Amino acid sequence: MSLLTFERRGAIALLTLNRPEAMNALGAPGDGDAIAAACAEVNADRSIRCAILTGAGRAFSAGGDVKAMRDRAGAFSGGPVEVREGYRTNIHRLARALYGLEMPVIAAVNGAAIGLGCDVACLADIRIAADTAKFGVTFLKLGIIPGDGGAWLLPRSIGMSRASELLFTGDVVDAKTAAEWGLVSRVVPADTLMDEAWALAERIAAQPPQALRLAKTLLRQGQTASYDTIMEMSATAQAIMHMTEDHVEGVNALLEKRAPDFKGR
Repeated sequence: MSLLTFERRGAIALLTLNRPEAMNALGAPGDGDAIAAACAEVNADRSIRCAILTGAGRAFSAGGDVKAMRDRAGAFSGGPVEVREGYRTNIHRLARALYGLEMPVIAAVNGAAIGLGCDVACLADIRIAADTAKFGVTFLKLGIIPGDGGAWLLPRSIGMSRASELLFTGDVVDAKTAAEWGLVSRVVPADTLMDEAWALAERIAAQPPQALRLAKTLLRQGQTASYDTIMEMSATAQAIMHMTEDHVEGVNALLEKRAPDFKGR
């Protein structure tokens, strides 16, 4: 059974964390390779314009395998050097792969998103949550710290003060609070979550795919690059976009007062 299943509907990819019997716990040996392979397949398909990331069963992801931590097994076996390498080559590999998806990604958070699971949700560009969803970064309650890049991700999602409160207390917040804090864009009834995610993805997928990927790159780089660097990147990317057939189609569609039909050319 694949850890990250890939289903395609038109220009949209549905990616599902598929370990429901363990509430989609992540970080077992081989998880990084499995998720990296799935993400590489999605990135290679230039016709995919948007992806939805969700969890099978009742959780989005409950995070790391606490029983494996207790038993010092799997990804948590060995001494400090081995555990460090396990994080770098496995857990970091899965996080980098999801963060490296080139098209816009919507996290449809269907249930608990805890620890690593919450940080995985933060890897998406847009997050919407079922009203039954819960969020927490409970690492300190286990005597550990965010080992998956969460200390970089979370403040960029909700600001330093909220991120500090969530991390330092280990509190788990409901979907309504997550929305108030900006962790998710909206909260919807659980039974309509995927319908809402698909509808949003379809609006995104109506955009030109090359421009979508470049727009995402600029937004991501804008979090850390200087203003001057982004200005230079924007000028270069814009020059490329002006040469595309999709740009011509967009201009003509606007002038002709009709919906554009972008082909990715």
